[in-house]
Amino acid sequence: MAEAGNYMQLMLKKVGVFILLSLSSCSLIKHNGAIPKTEFRAVWIATVVNIDWPQRGGDPWEKQKKEYLDILNFYKALNFNAVVLQIRTAGDAFYKSDLAPWSRFLSGEEGSAPETDQNPLKWLIREAHIRGFEFHAWLNPYRATFDLNTDVLSESHDYYKHPDWIVKYGKKQYYNPGLPEVQKHMVSIIEEVVSQYDIDAIHFDDYFYPYTINNEVFDDSLTYLTHNPAELSQEDWRRSNIDTLVKQVHQVIKEQKPWVQFGISPFGVWKNIATDPKGSDTKAGQTTYEDLFADPLLWMENGWIDYLVPQIYWSLKLPVASHRILIDWWAENQQNSNLYIGNGAYKVRNNSDKAWDKMKELPKQLQLARKTAAVQGNVFFSARSLMKGNEDVVNYIKNKLYSYPSFTPVSPLIINKGQPLPELDNMIDKDNYLKFTFNFFNKENIRFANIYEIKKSKKLPVCGPKNIITQIFVDNCNSFNLGKGLINQRKNIAVTFTDKFRKESEPIVIHLSEINSHDTKK
Repeated sequence: MAEAGNYMQLMLKKVGVFILLSLSSCSLIKHNGAIPKTEFRAVWIATVVNIDWPQRGGDPWEKQKKEYLDILNFYKALNFNAVVLQIRTAGDAFYKSDLAPWSRFLSGEEGSAPETDQNPLKWLIREAHIRGFEFHAWLNPYRATFDLNTDVLSESHDYYKHPDWIVKYGKKQYYNPGLPEVQKHMVSIIEEVVSQYDIDAIHFDDYFYPYTINNEVFDDSLTYLTHNPAELSQEDWRRSNIDTLVKQVHQVIKEQKPWVQFGISPFGVWKNIATDPKGSDTKAGQTTYEDLFADPLLWMENGWIDYLVPQIYWSLKLPVASHRILIDWWAENQQNSNLYIGNGAYKVRNNSDKAWDKMKELPKQLQLARKTAAVQGNVFFSARSLMKGNEDVVNYIKNKLYSYPSFTPVSPLIINKGQPLPELDNMIDKDNYLKFTFNFFNKENIRFANIYEIKKSKKLPVCGPKNIITQIFVDNCNSFNLGKGLINQRKNIAVTFTDKFRKESEPIVIHLSEINSHDTKK
């Protein structure tokens, strides 16, 4: 990196209008302010039964597009930096797939494509990226149907194609996690998405084995007897089935695109202390380990996930499952992965627990997460929750907690040494914007250009949240435009580049006062 920096300095002196200050990486500068430079701020966009988007399956695509952009623009104004959009709800797909039918929650009829010449998922991803969001593709792997009305299913749904894969439990149908064919099928679904779409992460929610229903039996006894070579107990065998899927999904993602992360959002209680001294001081009616047969502590220990988002949807002081206690518990048990907190924004003034009636309940949860060293951000469920009122809560978050932009964290699993700084080729002064062109070592690896205000040109640039002017989606290009309205009368700016691994380059400082209204390339 030092050699690349020296070469860049010589080149810029030759051009005459740019100076590179490469003594310190922006991403490594320490900031003492309350708002961190790096913090995951995301929102789940639920598509099952049209919770968040689209408002109705089968509506015109142009209407659905507007609804999606309304969500993105709302959270962009709040300085969020990621969206987690559900692209598989129950054996279906929000994209053209060889492995699942089109979702009726998008097209109105399962198996029928939406009426558009656009590729819906590519458009959804690109619009998120343009606004500076990461796009996390959220899939529900094991839920096969949302209810027992199988008449609405396509003939190409696995319920009809592979009935031996399906187990009825309660009022839904589920894939049997113990079948090797099911595991292979799920891995193939992930491989299809990762290979074909420019996503930033694969995301699983809390539906592994289904939540326990009194007097109901999940009938996988024959599968247990047939596919249990290690002769494990049924409970340990079920957990091993989920572990196998998580491990294989992690492997296929990293083989396809090593920068794509894998995140999981389990139920918020691993175990209660009453059943395990290592468990949390809670009295949850169900737990992720004992009822859903999922062991996120093992996934973190083995380095199978880039991030974990326990769904801690309870208020700070709820006796049976205190949000405060659970944040501390997960922080103490975090390892080898980023830890974010899932917050139940849908409960604000909409829950029997009266703590949610207080304006500061949700903001205090965010403040607690920020004060907890092991926690690196939050995810809100769900998108429409804060778009339907509660303006005082929204304004408080915007003005007090998310008043400046923040970048998404780098995964601790990613080993990437970065790449040489780009060489500045030219800068052209247009009527309403400036066009910057760079020569990149590998432009396909670059995701965003970050523009900072620099107030004192003789000092190292402090690329902190307060200095961020804008973030521009580069999209495999070697140039980008910067509107003059954004820089206004500023004399100096710094430009950094964030790659697909979330790593930010060293800053290139540009003295705008020295720029002429012509091509500066010599």
